[in-house]
Amino acid sequence: MVALNTSSLRSAIIPLLRTMKKRNLTPYWLILPTVIYLLLFFAYPMVQGLKLAVWDDEAVLSLREEASLASDEAGQLHQGVQVEVLGQQGNLLEEANADETNLLTEIWFAVDGEDAEGNAVSGWTPESRVRVREEAEDGTPIMGTVRRRLGSNADPLTDIYAEPNVQSEVVARVEASTELQISELATLELWYQVRGEENGATVEGWAPSRFIQVFGDEVSGRVDRGNAGEITTRFIERMLGDRFFMPALRTTLLLIVIIIPTQFVLAVIMALVIQARLKFNSILLYIYAIPLGVSDLAVGILFFSIFTQNGLLNSILQGLGIINQAQPYLTANTRYWIIIAIWLAEVWRATSIVMVIVVSGLQAISDEVLEAAELFGATYWQRLWHVILPLLKPSLQVALILRTILALQVFAVVIALSGGDVVTVLANETYRQYFEFRNSNVAAVYALFILLLSMVSAVFYLRAVRTQQEVSAA
Repeated sequence: MVALNTSSLRSAIIPLLRTMKKRNLTPYWLILPTVIYLLLFFAYPMVQGLKLAVWDDEAVLSLREEASLASDEAGQLHQGVQVEVLGQQGNLLEEANADETNLLTEIWFAVDGEDAEGNAVSGWTPESRVRVREEAEDGTPIMGTVRRRLGSNADPLTDIYAEPNVQSEVVARVEASTELQISELATLELWYQVRGEENGATVEGWAPSRFIQVFGDEVSGRVDRGNAGEITTRFIERMLGDRFFMPALRTTLLLIVIIIPTQFVLAVIMALVIQARLKFNSILLYIYAIPLGVSDLAVGILFFSIFTQNGLLNSILQGLGIINQAQPYLTANTRYWIIIAIWLAEVWRATSIVMVIVVSGLQAISDEVLEAAELFGATYWQRLWHVILPLLKPSLQVALILRTILALQVFAVVIALSGGDVVTVLANETYRQYFEFRNSNVAAVYALFILLLSMVSAVFYLRAVRTQQEVSAA
């Protein structure tokens, strides 16, 4: 029976091993770097960007029943809720929170001395109650005297506490001007006892000072930020409500409409000239490709020098006698000229990219196909419309998708020609939110909106510009 089982096992394993030997693992090893690249430089940034757009890390503040992070939660208040300040208390500051913004602290001294009856006194008192008289070489206080309280109704004695906390036991009371030896310092973080309303219910509890903004009357304030997050549409609403959003969207779509058709007509003409194999077509290719080596910002500065009031355009027009004096073009009152300048700059800069793609597509068209069309009597325009352009559809798909994505991201040229204020685009508003307003969440929403427009345009082009085989397969 054992021998039979061993034989059966061997007969099952041997074919499996032979199959594994025949399997070529090379493609899997070759695709692995691509998968890693997509995870690191596409999937991870996408997840982080989406998180920034819809997740607010500081949306909710958790209140505590006591002035301690170890105590139970008393309730939650959302960021911006108005609160009533009921009291305050200091707690030892943790090093991890020392760099927090809006952090309020107070210093307490561990002191030793004698009271009025000559009894030894040892405990803690706030820094505000001690006038430092002597310091060590490093500036650390080592001796001081009790401050005198002002006012006819003021308590002349100062409390000494068992711990650096006004809620702890009072171990002694000392008179003004009493000398105290300072042995230790403690930094306390101020906590506020607050009360506010959340969804119609009253919530009361303690919160660290770094989360509460107290107003000048010291009895009212607001939740400045929270310590817990939640999914929110607040940043999307802020983008949609931004006064620059609609102008930026309109300008971006307008630039796409006027740039892409012009570029494609010019790119196809340039590619056909090169494909015609004229005598100097190599030189023409080099000339056409010059803009590929110029940066976006450099192109913007170049066209700014053309359209500025003392620029090349005014010099030529004045030289020809068309105008008597220099005209301002790049101003708030001549916004349309800024659009024209951006259009010309982008057409000059990026038409070469489309041209290179179209040239590659033309080289893939067989000469026999064109010769056959010519043999059957097709004119040049008929060959172009019925043969060349249909066979160029795969290349045109790639070029349209690439150029539309680049048009949605146009930024440096707009900044150079308008400063980003008179004429603005979506990419400029993304930059403005991130750099000027320091609001990475709204900037992420703008970036994701640009990505969404890019994806929608790509799907549209893939559906609208299809080859005959793709139409038949659908």
